[in-house]
Amino acid sequence: MPGNLSTPGASVVSRAFALLGAFDVDHRELSLTELASRAGLPLPTVHRLARDLVGLGALERREDRYAVGRRLWDLGLLAPVQFELRQVAAPFLQDLYGATGATVHLGERDGDQVLYLDRLSGNASVPVVSRIGGRLPLHATGVGKVLLAWAPEDVQRRVLASLTRVTPYTITQPGRLREQLRRARREGYAQTVEEMSRGACSVAVPIRPSGGDVVAALGLVVPDLSRGRARLISALQVAAAGIGRSLRVSLSESER
Repeated sequence: MPGNLSTPGASVVSRAFALLGAFDVDHRELSLTELASRAGLPLPTVHRLARDLVGLGALERREDRYAVGRRLWDLGLLAPVQFELRQVAAPFLQDLYGATGATVHLGERDGDQVLYLDRLSGNASVPVVSRIGGRLPLHATGVGKVLLAWAPEDVQRRVLASLTRVTPYTITQPGRLREQLRRARREGYAQTVEEMSRGACSVAVPIRPSGGDVVAALGLVVPDLSRGRARLISALQVAAAGIGRSLRVSLSESER
């Protein structure tokens, strides 16, 4: 965290962002005391900021605890790349869901994690831990592995240096994962087998607006990949190609 936010010179905006930054996937609800500790701010300042942010819809108050408000997610969806990508991808996600009945994921890389931009829940009873707006490890998810395979080398090195075990099947050997990433680039898809949650397998492909840089990943979650994997990959590739073409058209129109 840059600077000392408890000093009088720190701006209200920087303090508010420090407060909001105290939340993460493992800390979705926090008390005022926890907020003050994680944000590095005095308790009276946190109390005042939290009250104002609740009034603005940026935070939600749940008895004596606070959570991120829906207003922040609504604003985040207006970010040009995410908003356009979700809009363009929406009909293809629906088609993919209709063709497979599986849980559909649309994700992009956010630092060393995958950010889930959209999700359609499948018909099968499969344990899925993702949520729209949530983040999960790159190395333990299908869409994450795709994004990691096409990520810059420094990102790959960083992720491979700190592989955490989520389930007994999570791959935590750097050499083995790097080989999977090379295979993903070669074959055009990545998969997981119970690496993020027991009883859930996933397969994913990259999305390229113009056949070049990978901007996102499209994935499916199913109970088993031993049968029907080729059909799922084919459906994913068709949908991803459609999203890529539509993005290219949309970007070209916006540049006119």
